Amino acid sequence: MCGIAAIISRVHLVGSNLCRETKEALPLEAKKDYGPLLVTIDNLKAALQRRGPDSLGSRKVLIQLEHGNLVEKAGTFFDDQVDKSRDPFLCSGKMANCRISSALETVGTQYVGVNGKNSIAQLDFIGSMLQLRGLSPVSQPLEDASGNLLVYNGEIFGGIHVADDSNDLELLLHELGRCCSSDCLELNMNGCSNAEHGKSIPDVLSTIKGPWAFIYWQEKSKTMWFGRDALGRRSLLVHWPTCTDSRFILSSVSPLSFVEKYAGSNSINGLNNEMANEVTGSTHEICYWEELPCGIYSVEFKISNENAHLMKEGLFGVVQKHRWRNPHLTRVISWDRLLVDPKVEHVIPIQASQLPLPACSLTVHSEPAQRLLSALRSSVMRRSKIDSIFQTSMKKFGEEEMAPVAVLFSGGLDSMILSALLDQCLNPQYIIDLLNVSFDGQFAPDRVSARLGLTELQKVAPMRRWRLVEIDATLLNLTKEITKHVMSLIHPADTYMDLNIGMALWLAAGGDGCVDGQTCNFLQENQHYYKYKSEARVLLVGSGADEQCAGYGRHRTKYKHDGWRALHEEMRLDMQRIWKRNLGRDDRLISDHGKEARFPFLDEEVIQTLLEIPLWDIAKLDEPVGKGDKKILREVARLLCLEDAAARPKRAIQFGSRIARESNRKNFGSNRAANQASAGSVKIDKYTP
Repeated sequence: MCGIAAIISRVHLVGSNLCRETKEALPLEAKKDYGPLLVTIDNLKAALQRRGPDSLGSRKVLIQLEHGNLVEKAGTFFDDQVDKSRDPFLCSGKMANCRISSALETVGTQYVGVNGKNSIAQLDFIGSMLQLRGLSPVSQPLEDASGNLLVYNGEIFGGIHVADDSNDLELLLHELGRCCSSDCLELNMNGCSNAEHGKSIPDVLSTIKGPWAFIYWQEKSKTMWFGRDALGRRSLLVHWPTCTDSRFILSSVSPLSFVEKYAGSNSINGLNNEMANEVTGSTHEICYWEELPCGIYSVEFKISNENAHLMKEGLFGVVQKHRWRNPHLTRVISWDRLLVDPKVEHVIPIQASQLPLPACSLTVHSEPAQRLLSALRSSVMRRSKIDSIFQTSMKKFGEEEMAPVAVLFSGGLDSMILSALLDQCLNPQYIIDLLNVSFDGQFAPDRVSARLGLTELQKVAPMRRWRLVEIDATLLNLTKEITKHVMSLIHPADTYMDLNIGMALWLAAGGDGCVDGQTCNFLQENQHYYKYKSEARVLLVGSGADEQCAGYGRHRTKYKHDGWRALHEEMRLDMQRIWKRNLGRDDRLISDHGKEARFPFLDEEVIQTLLEIPLWDIAKLDEPVGKGDKKILREVARLLCLEDAAARPKRAIQFGSRIARESNRKNFGSNRAANQASAGSVKIDKYTP
């Protein structure tokens, strides 16, 4: 997991309303002085370094007008790198494949360009690194010999080959460096072949399988590219220019100082009502930060012929959103299922998987379940492959105690399937950490099911060492600082439900709890119950299972009232908004601990497999809860010999951990009062822990 950010200053953007979620915009002409900037490079760095503790760096790109022409980039200014002891290249003041221009000189905080001309545009790129691939340390922003810059947060699981000893960042920078400019892109759209003009940047990004967010400076076209994958599995927030802050800002996460000072408070000191509306979104639905909608975007810097003689007005940036270039990816995004209603559509037989089945599952004859099991197994395999970076970690922690991959674990259907598949994909020498959070000690439903799930996993995979990490918390023991910090991570989400989910996820991902040595067959210095903190850098999460397999109560309601087609449309809606409602928020919460969330149920091939299966084989909502909902996943669980888990009803983390109950009592007086107030959707005006 990495953290990325970019700031464009002193440039007027054209076309941003075509790309932003909030269509209203405050006029830039009304800009006033509101004192200190809400977001600074320093507080962005502080937030991003928690995501990428291995290194932190930043670069500046300056653009000038000279005699009415857009001059060549004056150079990149190598700002800083943190934790240089980890990178021998940085210790020597050099960096592989990076060009540091001497054309810039620093005068205090003023950057002066070629021939002494003041630059009218400044681009700041910031990147932190959590390195999970490659033999050698790599830091970002990374620059190639042509002056292209890349900050990247993601994993390439397919589409572009990544060798075991390679790093995604370096490989992607190389691929993007071979791409044509935006002019070439327009030629391709008009019928010219890629063979004549080279691949475009959208061509390359559309082939990647896996989660990603990126910001890329293409030197030859004077264009900044940015975006996030088609499902939104990696966070990227955007601040579009407004009258109160005319900069364009991208960041993986909102800085704590921003939320601490301005968001979630009824009284915002030192700001007038217009500013308060922008920060909180309370009146005009304009918020400082938005989740960037999934897609590929560009800002191309151009010169206005009419105003070229006016330095401050002669340069502007044209914002565009680009189409995905991969037809297979387009089908996944549209989320069209061939077979929805068994009453009106023909049943097309689906060929069964040829994989051998465990002896305990020979009585199960569901061909769709076998196909899904095969796709899920491959997905988990891709996300749990031990690369060379883990060999270094093994030396640090010792091979006997090494747990490179953990599971966010409730003992429910989804986490049990992931755990059983991880056992099949991960070398038997490694321990698997199962991270479980409770706000009611041993009595929370998720704690009860986690212990039952551990027992079942020990029976199914007795040779594996399973370590259940029990993370206990209460609202009374959570400090004000922790609460504010979690609020900054869920931002711009702002409801009590988001905060409850956020608190539970953040604590679980931290992995700081206790282990029952007797239950887990781990005894440490004769201690039955001892403290333990999971150091796993990869965390498997079950996101996407409910959306794709009809796991929510509203799916049952929609089906009962309006039938199969309405159920399909509700599930499609869930999948097409999961980036905004869930994934960006969850990515920020988990990665704050320097860990990477991976979502096997949201693998492109898993999604496509589920879309090829008739909806009536996915769910059968005429049957009781715990049987007909997520029917196909219950069959997958039985194929894995998880008979008990296959019958467990779904519970959301905020209910299974009982944080929602405690939060309702604290903030609304009782669960009943909270239900009457629809507490889950109530926005947090001011939260006092």
